[in-house]
Amino acid sequence: MTTATPPTAVTTPRTVERLVQGQATSDGAGVKLTRVLTQNLQRRLDPFLMLDAFGTDNPGDYIGGFPDHPHRGFETVTYMLQGRMRHRDSAGNVGLLVPGSVQWMTAGRGVIHSEMPEQEDGAMEGFQLWLNLPAREKMRDPWYRDIRPEEIPEWRAPGVTARVIAGHTHGVAGAMQREATAPLYLDLHMGAGSRFEQPLPPSHNAFVYVYRGAVTVAGQAVPAQRMAVLANDAGADGVVIEAASDARLLLIAGQPLKEPIVQYGPFVMNSQQQIYEALSDFRDGRLGESAR
Repeated sequence: MTTATPPTAVTTPRTVERLVQGQATSDGAGVKLTRVLTQNLQRRLDPFLMLDAFGTDNPGDYIGGFPDHPHRGFETVTYMLQGRMRHRDSAGNVGLLVPGSVQWMTAGRGVIHSEMPEQEDGAMEGFQLWLNLPAREKMRDPWYRDIRPEEIPEWRAPGVTARVIAGHTHGVAGAMQREATAPLYLDLHMGAGSRFEQPLPPSHNAFVYVYRGAVTVAGQAVPAQRMAVLANDAGADGVVIEAASDARLLLIAGQPLKEPIVQYGPFVMNSQQQIYEALSDFRDGRLGESAR
């Protein structure tokens, strides 16, 4: 789905508070990735808990995949650019991630899942975003949706294509909406000399991650493989992004929950006691069973 409605003007753009370089790490069975949004930024970028970027054409960097592991208390949003990954979980869901597709999983009270490559060579590239759940929803039933590439709406203007994974841009509703956190998740493809403006509520936390080329945000240069944390400027009504040459980037924003965040590995709850309960449920085999 596409539209060419004129962009909404941003009169007072947000500035860049800081640039962040991700940390190289590995997860699962040795999958190499870059942790862009790390644990020390969770409060600043509430409701987002983590952003991992992965991209390699070396099978040794991804072939081990992510065998069975648990989650509780948040949502995972996996967006594939290249490659194929198979999802299976303890709620009985099975799905295949392909280039351009999204997997949106609500762990809720608990799910055990795996994400394994369905290829032995070629490139594997994409992102996984962790989105927090409000306290009242942390123990809800698990939920899962595969979003095919053609199910992701697009907004187009000269030199710009925005794939609208979640939220709204210029009259286009994204593939997913969430009331409590109101996430905006755009994959922006910008041509040389293009400009993109996105209104943002002043209360929302927001960031940009450039994964191809380079852009400027309110005049601040943001190179490839950098995250620009957008300042919560008083009176600012959105973000303005300009590209002197071809670039691709994620624009992500959301309504902070302003609730306690207690994380232990794959569990994110509101108190240490809830973490102990999650560990006990997992150890005793109750966490996966509760998702069936």
